[in-house]
Amino acid sequence: MSDFDYQQLDEIIHSRIRLAIMAVLISSEEADFNFIKGKINATDGNLSVHLKKLEEAGYLYVKKEFLDRKPHSLYGLTKKGQSAFEKYVEQLEKLIKK
Repeated sequence: MSDFDYQQLDEIIHSRIRLAIMAVLISSEEADFNFIKGKINATDGNLSVHLKKLEEAGYLYVKKEFLDRKPHSLYGLTKKGQSAFEKYVEQLEKLIKK
């Protein structure tokens, strides 16, 4: 196992909540805040912080709109985010196979 470099794991994704967000979004074209929240069972504040971190990294985009005068946010993975997630999964597979 000495040829596996743990530093190759993406630090942005390598967080339980951010990994869960990425996993939800990789299988959905877009998802709103409440859908993601329900899937990963995070608090509003915690989820907001992690979504912002992924957005700042360029891994996801957000579309903000109003529905019935209430804010509504839709999230989706960018191409960069999809690529980063796929690479992250590949790195984990390498670690597991060693």
